[in-house]
Amino acid sequence: MTRKPECCLCAIFIPTYRVLPILLSIILYFLPFAGMSQQAEPMPVYVVDARVAPVIENLPLTGTITSEHSAALSPRVSGLVNKVNVDAGDRVSKGDVLVELDSVMAKLALNSAQAAVNESKVALQEAERLSNEARDLAKSKNIPETTVQARIADVAMKKAAVIQLEAEYKQQEEIVKRHNIIAPFQGVVSRKLTEAGEWVQTGTPVIDLVATNQLRLDVHAPQEYFRLINDKTPVIIKLDATPGKTFTGKVFATVPVNNPDTRTFLIRILIKGADDIIFPGMSAQAVFKVKLEQEALQLPRDAIIQYPDGRNTVWIITKKDDSFIASEQQIQIGRSVSGNVIIRKGINPGSVVVIRGNERLQQGQPVKILEQETTDSNN
Repeated sequence: MTRKPECCLCAIFIPTYRVLPILLSIILYFLPFAGMSQQAEPMPVYVVDARVAPVIENLPLTGTITSEHSAALSPRVSGLVNKVNVDAGDRVSKGDVLVELDSVMAKLALNSAQAAVNESKVALQEAERLSNEARDLAKSKNIPETTVQARIADVAMKKAAVIQLEAEYKQQEEIVKRHNIIAPFQGVVSRKLTEAGEWVQTGTPVIDLVATNQLRLDVHAPQEYFRLINDKTPVIIKLDATPGKTFTGKVFATVPVNNPDTRTFLIRILIKGADDIIFPGMSAQAVFKVKLEQEALQLPRDAIIQYPDGRNTVWIITKKDDSFIASEQQIQIGRSVSGNVIIRKGINPGSVVVIRGNERLQQGQPVKILEQETTDSNN
């Protein structure tokens, strides 16, 4: 007696179960063809020409922001400080009065000198009147010639006295002016070293003033690099005060006097576009792209594949018929220089090397070149 299925699901399940091996065989049969289709599809890559180029080395040097003008201002006369018009951090313009000394006595002496000048000018006028009068009388022989000459001589002496007293007045006027300490240039007060009521002597610093409109970065370069750095050497500036932001620098002075203790030479750099955010005393790093006196075969770092066992390889592109084929080539590398790696052995200049898309390549795989770049040792 044949037993009928208890439900429709059982009737469906049995024939489906029997055809599964057939479906699996079909999938396994077509799977290699699918792989061949994927393998035959060209892989898009970016390539670069391996070229012999000058070796550009990045030379990072740390230095300090300095000012073109920095002065410790002191009085030109001794005296009592009457008023201090600035404090540390204040910005001043050229000609501003920073400190005033008590100038009462100096001004009184100036008034006295002015009075002496006025008196001497009156005496000169009177001497000239008498001299003119004597000359008129001499025409009619009513006065001795000696008197005429005496009055002429008196005019000359009175003129000399006026000149002397005017010089004394100007001297005293300058003394009065020197009771004020004037800003010799535009800048920022970095230190205030005196207060009202103090007695200061000539030459005693009372204000430290630093110019902020001509700031530069001072670094010290090793002696082996000094002659390789000039005003055409590219410089990138990294300020500690603005992490993550870089500025362009320009070498404007190389000082050919070395520090005997460190065997380094001073290099001064102007920083473009950073006038409002840099101040004297800040630290910064200058990265010089120094062109060394040698050439080498170079490739960008991205072109090189490094294996755990220490091997280094690149993918070389060669043309076969109308297609481009990738093949892996083992190389020997040297040191890294400015984004590139020196290639010692393994490829020849002019080889076309994959720089992007090389992580999924297989030996002999067809490729499609999307862009061909050039090796640039300045990157």
